[in-house]
Amino acid sequence: MLVELKVRDLVLIEQLDLTLAPGFNVLTGETGAGKSLVAAAMDLLLGRRAASELVRRGAVEAEVEGLFDVSDEAAVRARLIDAGLPDSRELLVRRVVPSDGRHRCYLNGRLSSLGVLGSLAEGLANVSSQHEHHALLDPSSQLALLDGFGGLSERTRRMGELHAGVEAARQRLERLRAEDRDRAKRLDYLAFQLKEIDDVAPQPDELERLEREVGLLRHKEQLLETARRSADELYEADGSIYERLGALAHAVQEATRIDPSLAEDARELSEATTLVEDAARRLAAYERGISGEPDRLEGLEERRDVLRRLMRKHGTDLAGVIAARAALAAEMDALVRHEEAVAETEAEVARSEAEAGEWARALTRDRRKAARKLSPAVTRELTDLSFVGATFEVSLEPEASGLGPTGEDQAEFLTALNPGEGAHPLRKVASGGELSRLMLAIKRALAGVGPVGTYIFDEVDAGIGGAVASAVGRKLKDVSRHHQVVCITHLPQIAALADAHFRVSKDSRGGRTVTVVTRLERNERVEELARMLGGERITKKTHEAAEELLGEGAQEER
Repeated sequence: MLVELKVRDLVLIEQLDLTLAPGFNVLTGETGAGKSLVAAAMDLLLGRRAASELVRRGAVEAEVEGLFDVSDEAAVRARLIDAGLPDSRELLVRRVVPSDGRHRCYLNGRLSSLGVLGSLAEGLANVSSQHEHHALLDPSSQLALLDGFGGLSERTRRMGELHAGVEAARQRLERLRAEDRDRAKRLDYLAFQLKEIDDVAPQPDELERLEREVGLLRHKEQLLETARRSADELYEADGSIYERLGALAHAVQEATRIDPSLAEDARELSEATTLVEDAARRLAAYERGISGEPDRLEGLEERRDVLRRLMRKHGTDLAGVIAARAALAAEMDALVRHEEAVAETEAEVARSEAEAGEWARALTRDRRKAARKLSPAVTRELTDLSFVGATFEVSLEPEASGLGPTGEDQAEFLTALNPGEGAHPLRKVASGGELSRLMLAIKRALAGVGPVGTYIFDEVDAGIGGAVASAVGRKLKDVSRHHQVVCITHLPQIAALADAHFRVSKDSRGGRTVTVVTRLERNERVEELARMLGGERITKKTHEAAEELLGEGAQEER
């Protein structure tokens, strides 16, 4: 139930503080006074999109606050908890609409999103407006109303999820089949690329090793001469360093017999002799190694050029070529397993279609049950709204396109407003005023199965008057015995039945026009009803008629 509504700087509304009654609330006023602005403020509270044009000229931002009593709304409180908000018996919704900037939404003082507010709004209030009346002619809206009556909305949402799963699986299968058409060409290309790399078989850091060895072999003669001469002078030639060192080592070793302190020197000379011998042998082996491979340089340079060409082709270094080879192999493996992937996806499509189809068929069965109950329920309501002898039917037929987001059904609301004329689709037989009453009848039937705290009717009385207006008023009054009703009306027959009557009017403040909403006491209600009855010329008879209407409203209350 909406307890309080506060509005600041919303178009013509400078400041508005409205405390609503639990039962039947009506807002009346002359055309252009700003009743639609109050309706727009309520729309904002229920998560409708906001436009910066709503901000009052000269103001930085517009603000709308609504305090809802949700103590009896278990579903709303559960959604609060799901949204990460504490459980509370009250919900304060605040919308801030800046003239230039990002709109903000707060729930119980915490910044939130319109998506969360929208999910909560389903349990807070139900809006019936002229726009919704015309939407009633849309078969998709009619199916949604049937689902609401049958308590099938959540199951329809699940149907949408299952259908989305089917579509996603079908799209994956289509992509795989499209890939299949080019698979053979791609496999040939990958095989060629892999063979080219595998024929070379590059190794990590191979190029660096080649560069070093090529650099050595280019100076082969110099290295050979150095190795040969060094080996000769160290060991091979007569009077080599090895021989002279050996003689010195022997002499010093003999001298240790006379002076033992020379033992360390003798040992070092002996080790030096051994080191010279080892170095000479290594140099001789190095010489033999270089001289024994006369064509090695050519082979190394050829190998280096092959690696460089491969790197240029792939636009990377040798490590990148090796990584590219791994990627090509992985893609080839995936393509080789393509048929397996197609088979798996085909099975997934079949499973998802079967699950969605089974769900849709169960949904159809429950919709037919709901349709059999909704038809007489709305017919009874139409009778109460002065459609004497009218009937209402729900036609449920298979959807021509097959399985869709809402299942396999299409709904069509049929009505016979005049006895003997037969039932026809609403879009062919209902006028604007009749649509208003039809919507009220449907909402009244829905109220018995899925009540919300507040019903908001914006010009539900369009196109009606006289006895029909009285019947609509009584029906609204009947709804208000169980739920809060807020009705924007121009009909005195409806306004007279209200528990709380608010007048919307224009005033001038500081040279600017503002919209003012005032709660009326009894005498003021008589004046307002008289204005609604008589227009500009209010007579004694008009006052008497207003008094009579108000008296009838009081009797209706009893």
